[in-house]
Amino acid sequence: MVPVTVSDSMNHTVTSLKKEDFALYEGGQQQEIRYFSTEDEPISVAILLDVSKSMTDKIETERAAIDEFFNNANSQDEYFAIAFSDRPRVLADPTQSIDQIQGELLAEQPGGPTALLDAVYLAIFKLRSARYERRAILILSDGGDNASRYKLREIKNVAQESDVQIYAIGLFETFFFNTIEERLGKVWLGEITDVTGGRTITVDNRGKVPEAAATISRAMRNQYVLGYRPTTTATTKWRKIRVRLTSANDHLRAYYRRGYQSMH
Repeated sequence: MVPVTVSDSMNHTVTSLKKEDFALYEGGQQQEIRYFSTEDEPISVAILLDVSKSMTDKIETERAAIDEFFNNANSQDEYFAIAFSDRPRVLADPTQSIDQIQGELLAEQPGGPTALLDAVYLAIFKLRSARYERRAILILSDGGDNASRYKLREIKNVAQESDVQIYAIGLFETFFFNTIEERLGKVWLGEITDVTGGRTITVDNRGKVPEAAATISRAMRNQYVLGYRPTTTATTKWRKIRVRLTSANDHLRAYYRRGYQSMH
């Protein structure tokens, strides 16, 4: 099963496509799409909130993003909440209501260094016991990291092998970065989200943040699911996938996992 999100040039999620609008390849060979669905099924989501010192002047923007994300949520969805500065910590679990989780997130105050990569690892670990098969992470951060035990390569590998799609809103208001962590942050967020079939929306204007949060909230839920039975014999455990949109839709962009780990 390959979840696919499609967006147009304005970052709006496209939900009107049909099975014949997609072509799916594994190892370079086209596969027959045997299953096609556009159902909006419940999803388990871990929300990661950056509350490090670098976010001091952006905390209100983060709170506005959280508000808008939940405004577009499904009441059946399951949520975890994790805040991170010098280390990640679980703020709320799925036994709490959306209002309670939202309250915990909005009450956080920034300070300390940034352990973004450790927070992503914790979120993936927590989602292993999630209620729903569809699982996602939302990161709200400027992407800098100066406190994690894990390295970017390690987190990319863990994320790539998980069945979790990672999305991020990168809060960048200037092209000038004060530290190397901030400079790399924008790149790191994109690398982490891309390997999972998610995406990073970078925002250089605070007024655009709520719109970005709403876009990601809808994208998590409005996906196509393409199912196929592989006809190729893989020589490695990692099997590469490519999804192509037909020429009539070549102005659109598809987001999906670029492969999966074979058990054979």
